[in-house]
Amino acid sequence: MNISQTILQLRELKLHAMANFYESMALLPVHQQPSAHELMAQLTQSELLDRGGRKTKLLLKFSRLRYDAMLENIEYNKDRNITKESILQLMDSAWIKRSENILITGATGCGKSYLACALGQQACQQGLKVLYLNLNRFLEKVALARLDGSFNKMLNGLEKMHLIIFDDFGLAPLTQDVKLALLQILEDRYGRKATIIASQIPVAQWYDYINEPTIADAILDRIVPKAHRFDLKGSSLRNKK
Repeated sequence: MNISQTILQLRELKLHAMANFYESMALLPVHQQPSAHELMAQLTQSELLDRGGRKTKLLLKFSRLRYDAMLENIEYNKDRNITKESILQLMDSAWIKRSENILITGATGCGKSYLACALGQQACQQGLKVLYLNLNRFLEKVALARLDGSFNKMLNGLEKMHLIIFDDFGLAPLTQDVKLALLQILEDRYGRKATIIASQIPVAQWYDYINEPTIADAILDRIVPKAHRFDLKGSSLRNKK
């Protein structure tokens, strides 16, 4: 048996994790080396873990999350109106598979975007496709897509995301095109995919913000039911930093 040749063949097959693990096992004394069955199991596990890690990196890169945030690093206390128990029920991302939404409101700097990104990162780590969209940038994206004829392609791409995060909802006036685009996106996702919306304005004021009764009714009807709601309180976390 030519160990070097086997390692080379594994690398040619792009099984790099297997090759590295097999090479490390070959360096062990004979009495410490695993049996054939154990070795095969460990080789397979090392490759799966490696591929899982690479997939997570790609998902995180594609998601364009604003913050490298983790649920474990969130500051939980009653003053902020957020408890660890309320987040623990979301950590397995089953809410995404149930096509539920999350609405996060609160004053500037209170951690809305960080919480949204932490939930997004948790979903990426569990193999789900996530996309973060700042609403101001989304305004530009819709306008450009309308101009170059790629609007339907953009909608089709967004529909494939397991989770979309709309951040800074309410900071800029919504154009008619964006209102209709939001309605179409939420209609495509209703009962099938999950959405997070983070906003400085309370949910009760979203109707007036959209400022068009028919569209406002339709949009809110697709996001408010089945939604987990977090109304964050307290002073700005940026000031503390």
